[in-house]
Amino acid sequence: MARIYQTREWQNQLSPSIDEIEMLALETYAHLPATFRKLTGEIVIQVTEYPGDEIMDDLALETPFDLLGLFEGRGIAERWNPQTGEGPNRITLYRRAILDYWGENEETLGDIVRHILIHEIGHHFGLSDDDMVTIEDSAG
Repeated sequence: MARIYQTREWQNQLSPSIDEIEMLALETYAHLPATFRKLTGEIVIQVTEYPGDEIMDDLALETPFDLLGLFEGRGIAERWNPQTGEGPNRITLYRRAILDYWGENEETLGDIVRHILIHEIGHHFGLSDDDMVTIEDSAG
């Protein structure tokens, strides 16, 4: 029995590329409260498919799908004494883990990326879960 559905054009859609998720993350970051973004100082947001072997080992991950994002850098209290050759703070988002999570949950991709950014920054700077929920609510 043939049926024609009037739904979104999923049959012609590809999953978001690294560049598309990076643009989504940059736009999302730009809409976070300015006081929250100020915590990070200069920051680089990048997207890769999976965490590398060193990160897998350092964090004792069982699979590369166990990590959605990672903040690397120095907190506000540590910035007064920068190390030679030190780069800016960085958040790396892991595309394949994010897409896997997206497929298993009833959340939009934008909400997931916002949650990851807020929590990576928030945990690194010692914010409580309640603080991060407040920030998510104000950014949503």
